[in-house]
Parts: sequence; structure tokens; C-alpha cells
Amino acid sequence: MFKFNLDETKTLIPLHIAILAVSDTRSLENDDSGALLKSMIEESGHKVLDRQIVKDDIEAIRGIVEPWLNDANIDVVITTGGTGFAKRDVTPEALEPLFDKRIDGFSVLFHQYSAAQIGTSTLQSRATAGLARNTLVFCLPGSKGACRDGWQGVINYQLDSRHKPCNFIDNIPRLNMAPDHD
Repeated sequence: MFKFNLDETKTLIPLHIAILAVSDTRSLENDDSGALLKSMIEESGHKVLDRQIVKDDIEAIRGIVEPWLNDANIDVVITTGGTGFAKRDVTPEALEPLFDKRIDGFSVLFHQYSAAQIGTSTLQSRATAGLARNTLVFCLPGSKGACRDGWQGVINYQLDSRHKPCNFIDNIPRLNMAPDHD
């Protein structure tokens, strides 16, 4: 569906990623979506530094994510769950106020890719992304399919230092590659 260009002459720069599953019913033992994300991230050559579960609660979500945003060793936070329309789904409400910049194109591309897989049901997701305290944050729906679509269809390539013509690597402060732009 999308065109991906990797410069195979370059070496992948592994990123440090934290995963948060937002769910009132899951535990680490039965969090299939978080486990799938962890597996795909590691297969892509990146490192998962932390993985947690939290209830659908704005303050509880922020209580885990904010320390990650302040941790210079964590480059990316990926959440799964809490992006739907149910009363308890509050991941966007918890995290979007922390964004310094929104990545509006993420939601657009996620929905395009997802629509090819599940049709108009993609409308049920409020997938979102942004830059918060120099950390990239991606909020995916909680299903395994949505996590697969989000990682394989969009996020993976933008976190790959070999992807051209551009990727998010220049925006990762830990790598000391971020140019000064006004």
C-alpha cells in the first residue's frame, strides 16, 4: 500500500522503547497486544526497556508515561488500548495534553493502512501520536491487528534510521543527531 525505501548501505540505529497497555482487564501474562508489539519491536532491531499495564484512568496513565518522558534513555513510548469510544477509553485524553507537537499524519496514515485491513471499522479508533518532552509517543488501539497495522504499516519505518527520504531519528535527543531548527 505504501512505498518504503530503506538505504541498505546504512546501519540500523536501535532505539529504546517503552510499551504501555491500557486495559481494565489485562495483565502482563495475558496482554497479547503488548507482547506482539514487544516481539515486533525487537525483531526490528530495537530494544524494549520497559513494558507495563495500567487501568483506563487518566491519572494512572500519566503516572506511568510521565516518568518515561523524563527518562533520557527512552526514545519512544507506544501505548496500546484506550483509544476507542467506550466511556472508559481515555488514552488520548491522558496523553495528548502532554504533546508539545502532534504528529497529525500518523493518525491519517494509520487509518489508511487500517482501512485496507478492516474497512470502515477503523473509524472506531482515535489513534494519535505526538512529541512530548523530546520523546515520540504513539497511541494505538488495543487489538493485536491494530498493533500489527500500526507497527508494520507506519511506525516501524519512521523509527528506522535507514528509511529515506526521512525518518524520526534526527528528532531523538539521546542520539545527539538532532539539528537545531527554529
